[in-house]
Amino acid sequence: MVTIITDYEGVRRLAEQIRVNVSKVMVGKELLIDRLFIAMVTSGHVLLEDVPGTGKTLLAKSISKSVDCTFKRVQFTPDLLPSDLSGIYFYNQKTSEFEFRPGALFTNILLADEINRATPRTQSSLLECMEERQISIDGVTHRLKEPFLVMATQNPLEQQGTFPLPEAQLDRFLFKLNMGYPTSGESIDILKRFIDNQPLESLNAVASAESIVQAGQVVNKVHVSDEMLAYIIALAEESRQDEAVLSGVSPRGCQALLKAVQVQAVLQGRDFVTPDDVKELAVPTWAHRLKLRGTLHSRGGATAAAEVIERLLQQVRVPTEEGITS
Repeated sequence: MVTIITDYEGVRRLAEQIRVNVSKVMVGKELLIDRLFIAMVTSGHVLLEDVPGTGKTLLAKSISKSVDCTFKRVQFTPDLLPSDLSGIYFYNQKTSEFEFRPGALFTNILLADEINRATPRTQSSLLECMEERQISIDGVTHRLKEPFLVMATQNPLEQQGTFPLPEAQLDRFLFKLNMGYPTSGESIDILKRFIDNQPLESLNAVASAESIVQAGQVVNKVHVSDEMLAYIIALAEESRQDEAVLSGVSPRGCQALLKAVQVQAVLQGRDFVTPDDVKELAVPTWAHRLKLRGTLHSRGGATAAAEVIERLLQQVRVPTEEGITS
């Protein structure tokens, strides 16, 4: 499968191919599919959070089968060790030498199922690879394949036997997304689709790993005006000063939003970023990065954080069109 992506139209076609292909399995999740596409081409990572049975794992598998690249799934449990992810050096008695046995992280797409069931020590083993696309083992640094995407799932309701992800871990995720329940019509379509077959089994790849990497290089050229950069920074600074927020958006969070809106602009048929792109992606990119104060945090961090960001979007002055497209 050879597909060369050299322009914005090629990126849009690639996104459409993946969207249509995954929609053969998933019903009514086109927006989520686009968000996962944005994560792939920007080398971001995604945290899928919702109750069991809403299709988190199925969506991750459908995305992985749509791209011709390596995929591994790891069920995170309390007894999962960091070496299970990173790999180990073992002594080969036949050669009388130490050899490296790669772990699950040596893949293009990693599905970290129920990530919050692993211990903090195991969770922390993901920090370096998610940020720098490399793993250091016994003083030796190993580069990971490109693209590299971690899709993690967690159940927000069940807390027994889980270890909440620390802020440093959450800050590595580009998006935190919710599946949501399907509508009545979508539920009927799901039952019809799965009543006599498993569409995932017949799903074929429509994109190559190389095309995803090329798309990431193309979207970096999307124009972002100084006014738009100032708008993103103003929103981040406002989050740090908000009385409901204990810890606001970090510089890494600003960079993540910038990369995401560049792809969003291309998907909307533009070669420049607008305030609407920022408003569209601010909540999924930033809500999980906010640490709220007292009662708001205990009331429900995700929902309350989203409300804070929506309020900031209304408070901060939006740049005018003049200068945005120049």
